[in-house]
Amino acid sequence: MEPVVGMLYAMVDENYNRLKQIVAGMSQEEVDFKGPGQKYNSTAQLLRHLAFVDLNWVYRIKGEVTPIELVKKYGPMLDENYQLPQIKGIYLDMLLKEYDEVINMMRSVCYQLTDKQLNRIVEYGNGKKATIKWGIWHIADHIRYHQAHINQLRKWYIEY
Repeated sequence: MEPVVGMLYAMVDENYNRLKQIVAGMSQEEVDFKGPGQKYNSTAQLLRHLAFVDLNWVYRIKGEVTPIELVKKYGPMLDENYQLPQIKGIYLDMLLKEYDEVINMMRSVCYQLTDKQLNRIVEYGNGKKATIKWGIWHIADHIRYHQAHINQLRKWYIEY
């Protein structure tokens, strides 16, 4: 990888590996636990959400539309109530295997990127625009952001 691309990808890789350490050893009950009063997103929902968001960034960076079969496999982004889709009973190993596939796609894309291409503008969300550099940084930051949620769920799970 080129130097800046490599640095950005290293952030993604480090945060993803830390996420996998945080969830290691979770029981199915804990993976599906939604916090006190079942009011929060479960670890399963958060892992699937992260994989779906990152998958979409992979295809944005490639300048391609995310294939419909992958959208069906990992999505949707939100349900009809604008919440993360309900997920229950999917084994942690499967969630991580699927997320590994996305991270591997990201690694492959990063090997093909040049530092100069990091400044290319892509669209995301509802007509928002960002550089590829920002997109890769966002992936790393987004993983780290949801680590805090998962850590809180783990703490609550022990208490309840």
